[in-house]
Amino acid sequence: MGFWDAILGRRAPRQADLDALFGVPSAAITLETALGMRATGVGSVCFRAAEGAAFAATQHDIEALLEADPRTPPVERTVDDFGFTWLVVRRAPEDVAGLCTDLHAVNVLLEEQGFGPALLCSVVGFAGADGRTVGLVYLYKQGTFYPFAPTGPQQRDNLLEINVRDQLAGELPVEESLQRWLALWGAPGL
Repeated sequence: MGFWDAILGRRAPRQADLDALFGVPSAAITLETALGMRATGVGSVCFRAAEGAAFAATQHDIEALLEADPRTPPVERTVDDFGFTWLVVRRAPEDVAGLCTDLHAVNVLLEEQGFGPALLCSVVGFAGADGRTVGLVYLYKQGTFYPFAPTGPQQRDNLLEINVRDQLAGELPVEESLQRWLALWGAPGL
């Protein structure tokens, strides 16, 4: 930041801290004890796929890395209605740390290969015994988390989202601006 940026009130954009994903396993314990929400074992990374051989090779390398352990299910790749690609990773529900490690690896590999600007978010799914679901969404460009709790087509449980935010405020960097709590309709794992 230069002198004129300071005078004009410009701030440097907040950098993503991918290591924040490693805070999710402890947040999972809090969600289970406070709200009865358990990890589903499903997580995903959303990004805008690029054209070309370099991106295709990177995506192949990511999938090969995640599928190297024969005990883990294959990585799923889907494209949503807006053209964003989702890499869906599955682990045993009690292995939240392993799931977050896989999501971290996807983000880091894309970033290291120069595709960081294409990253949008990562999502870790949780569900309650009552059927409610919530995803902890990590906004890559903001370096913050927010909860998203869909209840049906184009509907969400705002009260549950606020409860999750309040429970996790001391554990994860929670997005303060509710305007950035985007609806991820049809996100895999939710």
